Order: sequence, then structure tokens, then C-alpha cells
Amino acid sequence: MAVLLGDKHRFAVEIGDWVDPALRRVDLWAADQWLTCDDNLAYVKQFRHAVAGTAVWVRSGHGLPLPFAGLSPSATHRRLSAEIGDYEEDYEQFWIFNCWGPTTDNVQAFLFRDGDHLVITLQFWREGHLVKHPEHAGTVFAVEIQAAQFAGILEDLVAVLDHGEGLPVIM
Repeated sequence: MAVLLGDKHRFAVEIGDWVDPALRRVDLWAADQWLTCDDNLAYVKQFRHAVAGTAVWVRSGHGLPLPFAGLSPSATHRRLSAEIGDYEEDYEQFWIFNCWGPTTDNVQAFLFRDGDHLVITLQFWREGHLVKHPEHAGTVFAVEIQAAQFAGILEDLVAVLDHGEGLPVIM
């Protein structure tokens, strides 16, 4: 039985069935886009740890504002993507989902904070994905969400993943 947390138009997580004692189906959505379309099997122990860390980071008020005055979130995403190259460590503070494992390594995503609001931008980059979804080529998706709402969804996800401590849930 799947559990849906959040709103797929903004940010949502759908936690599905256990595949084995270590892997569980987890689908992520942001800005109406299915982020885990390439790999939605999460190694729960690592994934849970990474998500919990992100929730704490957001709750603690971390996150920087848009770094380039006058640029939209999508234009900022494109500029950061173009500049990363040799200066990857200079932009780590904007990355989101980068440590969540293989389930999210098919998108490049950034998070920007404006007080209590977050803006998440994302872009699919894998050639195989872009061949199947040519409408995604060059497209940057952006969504705004309250920081507390985003952190709450992540905390709820951690709580669901904690249920059974790695064992399949029997309903």
C-alpha cells in the first residue's frame, strides 16, 4: 500500500512496497515532474539518512538566496549549471537531492531560500531520458514551497521509512 506525502504539483513523495528488506519503492515529484522515473528503488538505510539530514538542514534555516541579481530561478539554474565545471565546490551549497543516492542522480537540482520560502529548480540531464522525453531537453522546472512544509514532508518520509526498521510492513 503506497503512502503519498505532499502535493505532486509542488513536492511529494510516494512510498511504496518493499522489494526486499533493504530496498523500497520511493517516487519523488516536484513541479509536476516524476523525478525518480529512471530508478525508484531506494536503499532505505542510506536514503533515510540523507533525507533526514536534508530535513534538519532546511529546518535549521540553511540555504542561500538566488546568487545572481535580476535572474529568474530558471535562468539562475542555467547559469549555475554552465559555471559548475571546474568550480563544482563553489556551488555545492545550492545542490539538493545530490546525496540521496541513485534515485535522484538523473536530475540536477538546486535549492534557493528566500526567508521562509524555498525555490527548487531541476533539470533532467540523462540522454536516455531526453530521448524518451524530448520536451524536457533544455527545460528547467521550478517550484516554490514553504521551507516548513518541505521539511515536514521529509520528516514524514523518514518516519514512514523508520516503520519496521528495514523490514517489510505488513498491513
